[in-house]
Amino acid sequence: MRVYITTALCTLVVLIGLIGYQQKFWQDASLPFDDEQEGLNDQIVLNFSHVVAEDTPKGQAASKFAELLEQKSNGRIRVVIYPNGLLYSDDEEFDALQNGDIQMIAPTVSKLTNLFPTFQVLDLPFLFETDEEVERILTGPLGELLLNQLSRLEMKGLAFWNNGFKQLLSEDELILNREDFKGLKVRAMPSKVLQMQFTLLEATPITASFDEIYSELENGLIDTQENTVSNLYSKGFYKLHKNLTISNHGILSYAVILNEDFYNSLPSDLQDAVVEAMNEATEWNFNHSKQMNEANLISLQALEGVHIENLSLEEKEKWKILFEPIYTYYRDEVSSNFLKEIQNELLKE
Repeated sequence: MRVYITTALCTLVVLIGLIGYQQKFWQDASLPFDDEQEGLNDQIVLNFSHVVAEDTPKGQAASKFAELLEQKSNGRIRVVIYPNGLLYSDDEEFDALQNGDIQMIAPTVSKLTNLFPTFQVLDLPFLFETDEEVERILTGPLGELLLNQLSRLEMKGLAFWNNGFKQLLSEDELILNREDFKGLKVRAMPSKVLQMQFTLLEATPITASFDEIYSELENGLIDTQENTVSNLYSKGFYKLHKNLTISNHGILSYAVILNEDFYNSLPSDLQDAVVEAMNEATEWNFNHSKQMNEANLISLQALEGVHIENLSLEEKEKWKILFEPIYTYYRDEVSSNFLKEIQNELLKE
């Protein structure tokens, strides 16, 4: 019996020695300290979800913002971008932001009009004539008044980005006068102004999210859509519908929105970095969105089978008269004062 106890004790001593040696071995063999890894556990991740392609005005502005913010925060904030609706569709991303599942989105302004009716002013047809006018309003005090409304739902409106002017892409023939709309099924975003616009043209507005457009075109559920050249080109919509009317009848803009709790959780120096990076990315966006649409239009013009014509000035004047009830609706039911302020600003030299 004593022999067995002695043997067991010896075995235990040997095992303890081996364990101690193994621990010392792994400690001695561990990787040397890498000062570049220091602080990675404290890095803040900002997840940015949007629904368009990376090679669009919004997609490129998002990448520019990510680059600028990582520089200005000295790597303390890392922006992870999810384009093409990879994370959330444009019908889902707003709720995801409010729930804190995502930190930043940049929805089309039209998507916000049910919650913030004043935003409908940016959907009014033929309100703007040039990209310079759009920039003056969206980056000025009146644009800031709109963005400040988002705080009611605990969201921080950082900026407006611009995609450009909307054109018309149709299936069977070019749309060159208002009669061409009669009976067409037109994809329209959920904005009362846009719904009225196509109803006045005697078309049927069809509500579809951005990520559904291609399949709806394939299945014949949509005859026509309004969109910017960059979106039409990057998403390949021209492969299905080949008649493009350059109408410049409205703008496509985005509200860049941050989850307010996320913003408030940042130290003041990082809050400043977010604002500075956004201001620079916004300036970059307005400088490049027009160039991108022009370049994409040249690419479309070079494609065989794609037909492109401009809407005549005479026809535009007819449309403006036809759309007067939309302006009456906005004045009477939304805000005559805000519309007047924008129109007065646009009259300035």
